[in-house]
Amino acid sequence: MPSPASGNDGGLGDPLLANGHGTGRAAGASSKDRNKHWVPTDEEEVLAAEERGGGDGRPLLYRTFKVRGILLHPYRLINLARLIVIIQFFIWRMRHRDSDSMVLWWITVVGDFWFGVSWLLNQASKLNPIRRVPNLALLNQQFDPPSGGGGSSSSSQLPGVDVFINTVDPVDEPVLCTMNSVLSILATDYPVDRHATYFSDDGGSLVHYEALLETAKFAALWAPFCRKHCVEPRAPESYFAATADEPYAGDAPGQFVDDRRRVRREYEEFKERLAALFTVIPQRSEAYERESPKGGARATYMADGSHWPGTWIEPAENHKKGQHAATVQVVLNHPGDEPQLGAPASSDTPLDLSAVDVRLPMLVYIAREKRPGYDHQKKAGAMNVQLRVSALLSNAPFIINFDGDHYINNSAAFRAAMCFMLDGRHGEDTAFVQFPQRFDDVDPTDRYCNHNRVFFDATALGLNGLQGPSYVGTGCMFRRAALYGADPPRWQPDGSKLLDNPWRQFGNSMPFINSVPLATHQERSVAPPASLDGRLTAELADVSTCAYEDGTEWGYGVGWVYNIATEDVVTGFRIHRKGWRSMYCAMEPDAFRGTAPNNLTERLYQILRWSGGSLDMFFSRNSPLLAGRRLHLMQRIVYTNMTVYPISAAFIFAYDLLPLMWLSGGEFYIQKPFQTYAAYMFAGIAMMEVSGMVEIRWAGLTLLDWCRNEQFYMIGATGVYPAAVLHSLLRLVGLKGLPFKLTSKPQYASGGEARERFAALYNVQWAPLLVPTVVVIAVNVAAIGAAAGRVAAGGLSLAQVAGVAGGLLFNAWVLLLLYPFALGIMGRWSKRPYLLFVLLVVTLATIALAYVTLLAVLGPGFVQPFRLGRWSGVGAIISPASWRF
Repeated sequence: MPSPASGNDGGLGDPLLANGHGTGRAAGASSKDRNKHWVPTDEEEVLAAEERGGGDGRPLLYRTFKVRGILLHPYRLINLARLIVIIQFFIWRMRHRDSDSMVLWWITVVGDFWFGVSWLLNQASKLNPIRRVPNLALLNQQFDPPSGGGGSSSSSQLPGVDVFINTVDPVDEPVLCTMNSVLSILATDYPVDRHATYFSDDGGSLVHYEALLETAKFAALWAPFCRKHCVEPRAPESYFAATADEPYAGDAPGQFVDDRRRVRREYEEFKERLAALFTVIPQRSEAYERESPKGGARATYMADGSHWPGTWIEPAENHKKGQHAATVQVVLNHPGDEPQLGAPASSDTPLDLSAVDVRLPMLVYIAREKRPGYDHQKKAGAMNVQLRVSALLSNAPFIINFDGDHYINNSAAFRAAMCFMLDGRHGEDTAFVQFPQRFDDVDPTDRYCNHNRVFFDATALGLNGLQGPSYVGTGCMFRRAALYGADPPRWQPDGSKLLDNPWRQFGNSMPFINSVPLATHQERSVAPPASLDGRLTAELADVSTCAYEDGTEWGYGVGWVYNIATEDVVTGFRIHRKGWRSMYCAMEPDAFRGTAPNNLTERLYQILRWSGGSLDMFFSRNSPLLAGRRLHLMQRIVYTNMTVYPISAAFIFAYDLLPLMWLSGGEFYIQKPFQTYAAYMFAGIAMMEVSGMVEIRWAGLTLLDWCRNEQFYMIGATGVYPAAVLHSLLRLVGLKGLPFKLTSKPQYASGGEARERFAALYNVQWAPLLVPTVVVIAVNVAAIGAAAGRVAAGGLSLAQVAGVAGGLLFNAWVLLLLYPFALGIMGRWSKRPYLLFVLLVVTLATIALAYVTLLAVLGPGFVQPFRLGRWSGVGAIISPASWRF
């Protein structure tokens, strides 16, 4: 879950990115231009390591870069100067308590103080940005030297990785999208025998299980094709949709065109088989019911004629959502240690795979048990079951998790993360490596700030210079021991204390408890059990039951954290507070890509879940204010900012509604003398914008990225954050809080049906979250119209006209920040943005004319001054940045 504060794009385009596996071709001229603002900081360490020859310790597997002083020092100086201005501003305001309304004066003082503190907390995380670039060539040289035979061999020393992928519903989360994620994992550039995939189906759907069987069959062709020709990306839907503008990197250029054509034909047939599952399974079940009618509920049948243990098409007792048995099925067994070369081209084998390793990594299907009366803890609960099941089957020391809509875009991503985990400097103390979240099918202007580049391209690099970035969900590699609650080596000189009270910590499964110490050895590979006998099958079912976690520390001190919407951030915080570090890894091409909501309402619901969960974290036992001394002071400040930011909504909303006073006559000053007040405001805003421009330079952002971040912060603050604050208040008084809606995934076209690109962008889904922002827009439009009417009516002095201009500037700024929201509620009319401006001009002219007519008919004295208690005032003269200060 990205925080709203702000975020980097790709690696440095450094030659160190080249890995000899076809993925080092990332950096182009644009990245070189961006990276000119970064310089290495570890030259002495690298030289020393080269002199040692790697003989007395692990090699240095990544390079560290910092922003050039010519940008970094002015950036810090500007922020220091702005801090001084803010302090002096509040001193001046407290010495000049003069206003037409002391109630509003105190509101603005408190609001401005809150914004000043929020700004300071936000900037504190970006004063020492660090970029780390993995050295893939050296990693391969040390841990995975090339071998003959076209595939990985047992000589590889890379550690094992367990891959978790999560999904719930094959309709809401399109099964084709999810299976593309699985295919990209099965074909990734990592030793086949050293990674295993665990597919969690939280809905227990037979469609997912049989789709996984179909995917395993197609992967037998797709994965060798990817290895033979070194294609990128390795999700077929994205690969075949991309334009072929990259140079060929494989070993058989003469066969590439024919092979690609054959694989594409097979992929189209694979897509048809996936789509047919929604009709084949019901038809099969009806056929079995006709053959042997048993009365009662109509069962859903597997291909072998047995009842599916999960949810049925027609819900029945013990076979419906929220109530079904646990299912653990090994779809693909462990492939063994030695390469297995394929067959030459023939009528049965369309591709010549005689020089390619055709093995596939282990693949396991999991549907955990669900029973009424249990809180299943949504995604966090599902991943904790994956954690236990994987420990019994492969027990890799490292874990990487994916949402069902994310795929591997750069097949060297696992290797890049290992550069940080195995490095000789901080590797053993690194708990997780977070990759940035990148998305396909976002509209070109990123109207709803889905890319969130200010966070991923600026803030995350700032956190990289502290204790490390926060865990923000999909695309994060963990050290298994850290998830188990272990202390980092630098905080446990006397050895691990993982098993002080194993039954209380981990439950009553002895095979699982015995696997825990083994997981702390990072050199461990994937070592599955010799056979999946009845005893192990029963153990797998036991650790997947609802009751297994009763009376244990699962969800609190072990695994992913429970009872909060933002389980990712809280889990990362729990790991950081134990003293672990984390690393940020951005690559080119992007390591992973996924889908994001293009619909305004869906995007607002997503932000509501994030912001509500953040506040819940602040008011819980996981509050950063309660962490111990192992959490770095600056890291504590960062987490505090990430959890309290929705509170800003109260002040922003109040400022946005102040223009209501334009509907009165006369003048109103919140602060006197106004000229000095305006000067402070101008200086503060100017320095903030200059600081932002410098940040754009070193982070490699565009001006549009910066503007979108500002705009969607305002949209969230007017409509979503107030709801998040209400949610947390309800929870604090013991009530349930607001329900959080899961984000819907974009639907794929099927059956040859054409689907309009970005169709969701033009759909209007009215919801209560939209109402507050609509009110703010209406108030500010009415204020501008009323101000224009006052000017048209005449009778204003030059000073009054200047005051009107100041107020109009504030109103115009608010409307500019809410511009993406206005387009969103226009629906399909937003394809012609000029219509919005035409509508605005017509509305303003109508309001101004009505205001002038009202004054002409009823007289200038009819409109009474605005009153608040016994203080009277009229009109709003307020700086456009007071809410931001």
